[in-house]
Amino acid sequence: MTSEPMLIRPMQVQELDTVLGWAADEGWNPGLNDAACFHAADPGGFLLGVVDGEPVASIFAIQYGTGFGFIGGYIMRPAWRGRGHGMALWRAGMARLAGRNVGLDGVVAQQGNYAKSGFHLAHRNIRYEAYGRPGVDNDAVPLASLAVDAVHRYDRGCFPDQRSRFLQCWITQPDCIAVGIPRAQGKAGAPDAPGAPGAPGELDVAAFAVLRPCRTGYKIGPLFADTAVQAETLFLNLLGQVTPGVPVYLDVPEANPAAMSLAARHQLRPCFETARMYTKGQPTMDMGRQYGITTFELG
Repeated sequence: MTSEPMLIRPMQVQELDTVLGWAADEGWNPGLNDAACFHAADPGGFLLGVVDGEPVASIFAIQYGTGFGFIGGYIMRPAWRGRGHGMALWRAGMARLAGRNVGLDGVVAQQGNYAKSGFHLAHRNIRYEAYGRPGVDNDAVPLASLAVDAVHRYDRGCFPDQRSRFLQCWITQPDCIAVGIPRAQGKAGAPDAPGAPGAPGELDVAAFAVLRPCRTGYKIGPLFADTAVQAETLFLNLLGQVTPGVPVYLDVPEANPAAMSLAARHQLRPCFETARMYTKGQPTMDMGRQYGITTFELG
């Protein structure tokens, strides 16, 4: 039973930054500039639970396009747990995504509870730890040198719905390093990527990845590529831009065997995992090009 009423309302960007501080306290290691890009994805989708003027809980209920949604950032401050507020916030988040196929990345221990709410396991996502190392020359180029429309088209083939506002912020956020590989002239476009082909003379995209600074070390995400060789090229390029010995994390979908092989080949250490679950089953997207997901919090 709840002992006091809780107001549920959308967060402002500054409040989202505070909530990401809570996430850091829980060991989630958010990026230093995540708040602005997260908020750009769906400004009304970040819900805050407030009791007597004090923020006590959060949930992210993000609408993508017309048919997909994602739940993340579900946090109840420790002193407020066990009072019934968490379930009220959960229901508010799910109500905002009614009718959509909803995804989440849940800790394995909570998989049973999410199943009771109508979620079904799709695959595991495994966080691996690598370290910065001396750089190597390879075929990676700055992502800004490729056509932005081509980057967005490529992303759409690897994600269940449109997320242009988020992606544009993500690939240009402060202190990130975004790299890509152009597709050779005359090659076909990315398989299953929605949208029209690029303009004549426009370099299409065969792979792209983003490295961003976090509370501890860095994270690579997304890491999307047509082939395992291209994924490895971007992975090594980004590791080479981090001070040797500094940790770098990559969240690998177990559903892509080539991505798991990349982690094994470089002897990466698994340090955390989530259960990717959906209410209406695996969405249409190319898992074979996903070597690292973008973020556990927003999909």
